[in-house]
Amino acid sequence: MHNVKSVGVIGAGQMGGGIAQVAAVAGFETVVFDAFEGALGKCKSLHDKLLARAVEKGKMAQPDADAAKKRLAYAASLDALSRCDVVIEAVVEDGRVKKELFRKVAAMTGPQTLLASNTSSISITDLGTSVGDRADRFIGMHFFNPVPVMQLVEVINGLATSPVTTERTIALAKAMGKTPIPANDRPGFVSNRVLMPLINEAFYAWMEGVARPEDIDQIMKLGCNFPMGPLRLADFIGLDTCVHIMDVLAEGLNSPRYRACPLLKQLVTAGRLGDKTGRGVFEYPAK
Repeated sequence: MHNVKSVGVIGAGQMGGGIAQVAAVAGFETVVFDAFEGALGKCKSLHDKLLARAVEKGKMAQPDADAAKKRLAYAASLDALSRCDVVIEAVVEDGRVKKELFRKVAAMTGPQTLLASNTSSISITDLGTSVGDRADRFIGMHFFNPVPVMQLVEVINGLATSPVTTERTIALAKAMGKTPIPANDRPGFVSNRVLMPLINEAFYAWMEGVARPEDIDQIMKLGCNFPMGPLRLADFIGLDTCVHIMDVLAEGLNSPRYRACPLLKQLVTAGRLGDKTGRGVFEYPAK
């Protein structure tokens, strides 16, 4: 049993906000922390909008949506997470930033508190060194975007993660309505180890003139039954994030075959990061 009644989430961005929403809907008292109050305001507005939309579409009853909103709290102080039974970190993919946050959280939470990172590629063993003798309570919970829609949670054990922590995390993910699947602590785990080289190869195919971007995506959609082409998916993920994950893979696996395609890196240098900037591989005028 997960024995979790309250969930703390570090980061009010797309991933953190999604994790918080799913936790609250599942019945957990949920606190979202972000150092930037503007981010907290945006997160709350998005929660209100998405829960209202779920009611409109008949996916949720109004009393349930109201109850979920009451279970959500937004805090600009990390201290607000001190009483949470589990703290899930969902900030920028930067190991130094994550470690600093976990050092602080480990010092202020109880010894039974689960500490989880939503990292998509960074070593859980490495991140776990930041929490001292709490490393047995440290684990990876890799949710997928958009969190309310995507079923999968990759559950990643660090070298020091205890079997009890793994069992509690799997039970927690199931209680949140997700399907937890274990993967070992290797760079990129399973999802990004397989996905990112595929995306990278699509950029090489474009760079080498094999086909136009829209045709590469259409071929992969129709030929492989993908819901979204790899170049469109890269825009959705963020081209800068794709480059960062490729760098983590290349360094962690000590292989040049994981280096980001020069064209992908060039787009990032030009500030064309995808959906979030309104232009990446493709253009998004509305954004």
